[in-house]
Amino acid sequence: MLLTDFIKSRLSLEEYSFSRDEYMAYSGKDANAIATDLAYLSEKGEILSLRKGFYLIIPPRYSKLGVLPLELYINKLFEHLDKLYYIGLYSAAQIHGAAHQQVQAEYIITQGTRMLDIHKKNIAINFFLASNWPQANIVQKTSDAGYFNVSDPLLTIVDLIYHQRKLGGINRMLANIEELLEEVEPSEMDSLLQWYPNKSVLQRLGFLIDFISPKSDLADLLIAYLERYGFYPVLLNTSDKIKPGAVDNRWKVDVNLALNSDI
Repeated sequence: MLLTDFIKSRLSLEEYSFSRDEYMAYSGKDANAIATDLAYLSEKGEILSLRKGFYLIIPPRYSKLGVLPLELYINKLFEHLDKLYYIGLYSAAQIHGAAHQQVQAEYIITQGTRMLDIHKKNIAINFFLASNWPQANIVQKTSDAGYFNVSDPLLTIVDLIYHQRKLGGINRMLANIEELLEEVEPSEMDSLLQWYPNKSVLQRLGFLIDFISPKSDLADLLIAYLERYGFYPVLLNTSDKIKPGAVDNRWKVDVNLALNSDI
């Protein structure tokens, strides 16, 4: 069967995914024969249709789980979709060693039209949109299948803060933020401040830095930036539908939430 040979050739090159079009070009078969081949190996559990026209190869060492590590196919998927992406939020936190919470789903940040989340078998991928695509703070890491894009520790933190309402709130992510802050370099803050547009998130970030690590040099860089451009009171917990009240901290953050971390 040509599809079996095609898959073996892919695995020999440490490639764990392919598109329908790639197999069609390899085999020269017509559309009906292609569909039959793909359906046969899908039923056997050797491949998995992730999105229309895009398949994962499930080699024997992953067959019991029925799922591949995200880093083995994510870059190939977005090349197929011709979209920008990076691994972010809790998935990025785990990659950077801030694995306080077991990730039950993967998190990808994309640009443009929002993608439908993927939930099938043992795979769960949640897609989030970036309203302003990062001009920096995305790094490349390598896997057996090549490189993949991931937010650096600081961008991971600000994305968590920005999306707090969809991710369980500040307290759920506070331990991850504590661990990620240990990995943040001043150069990452310098890079972030060159392009990041959301001052309210930066205020919340500064407040949390002071809460977690009061003597951090990162806070000094951040407050100097905010004071240069001016800023106004904001709520820490964005779930409340109220206006900020009186503030007694340099970040002008109304602390409408009792902070709790179990680290």
